[in-house]
Amino acid sequence: MTQAFAQLLAELRESEDEFVAIRRDIHAHPELGFAETRTADLVARKLTQWGYDVTTGVGGTGVVGQLRRGTSSRTIGLRADMDALPIQETTGLPYASTVAQTMHACGHDGHTAILLAAAHHLAARGEFDGTLNLIFQPAEEGLGGATRMLSDGLFTRFPCDMVFALHNAPGVPLGHFTLRHGCMMASSDTVTITVTGKGTHGAMPQLGCDPVVATANIVLALQSIVSRNVEPTSAAVVTVGAFNAGIAPNVIPEQATLKLSVRALDAATRDIIEARIRSIAALQAQTYGATARVDYRQISRPLINERGATELAIATIEALVGRDALVMMPDAVMGSEDFSWMSEQVPGCYVMLGNGVESKGGCAVHNPGYDFNDAALSWGAAYFVALAQRYLHAV
Repeated sequence: MTQAFAQLLAELRESEDEFVAIRRDIHAHPELGFAETRTADLVARKLTQWGYDVTTGVGGTGVVGQLRRGTSSRTIGLRADMDALPIQETTGLPYASTVAQTMHACGHDGHTAILLAAAHHLAARGEFDGTLNLIFQPAEEGLGGATRMLSDGLFTRFPCDMVFALHNAPGVPLGHFTLRHGCMMASSDTVTITVTGKGTHGAMPQLGCDPVVATANIVLALQSIVSRNVEPTSAAVVTVGAFNAGIAPNVIPEQATLKLSVRALDAATRDIIEARIRSIAALQAQTYGATARVDYRQISRPLINERGATELAIATIEALVGRDALVMMPDAVMGSEDFSWMSEQVPGCYVMLGNGVESKGGCAVHNPGYDFNDAALSWGAAYFVALAQRYLHAV
């Protein structure tokens, strides 16, 4: 740890208890995507108190805090997500979720508190010349919060030269960061295939058209996409997560439905997969005399860390914690992130922040026993503060 970072970390820890309390308050009152009204109000109230120009309702429940200093035209965006997941918490913590079937199982409560801690420090002690845009995003968990903010003119109303985000990483030591150049995470698409046949008595199949048989063959045919249509050196996933049809053993239903999750690391592979899914669904259904309707929804794009923004993130991390605490990922991961829509429009970089080797609950994110590690809060805030000050250096 460098002397400069040790001082910054010490300054942030002077008010750490306040932000841990905020984090735990958000954790106890989780809100699902586009319903983050209480969280957004808390964020807006704090930012206003610290002197930011605050805009609420961006893309629904999104909040943007803007702070200008000096005369530089440089601008930087720092983003945190605010939404929870539809999971019943099992941690038994004193600040556990008070809302049934809703919990912060991904650490977005921690991300929000990190950016608030950075906002507080930058307003009180920050030395920079330019404009800070702090972006508090709703609905990251598959509901399109980033696209809603972009459609609401996010980068037109709040221009950013670069935009940055982080995510906690259970299993990575505290004080460590991990990232990579180029593709960091996969795209994520959700696909619903509805196959329509003709219902009839289960004892008289010749009088109908069985959508179950047609749909079963679609499932089998889909397995050939990754193995036979995708370049062998390109990673991709096509998962059938749900197959729903009928409720009685002696009734051939009118319809059967498949739900798929599709992942790819580049746009070209994603396009190939979509085309093959549509073709397979239509032709397999036709083979059995049925029809297929495909609802194909892009949830996120491949998350690309732009070279310039990534070099800035690397230089910042190395100056803070040294090269040994920075791990360059050898490969991208097949998880996805809504931030990809933002970094597709503005050069961006996404990093993973160590949540501890033995994270609270001993489990990964999206688990009912997960909890964000409060000891990581000041490390994340220090990264955001140093990143902003490095780019918006005083002249």
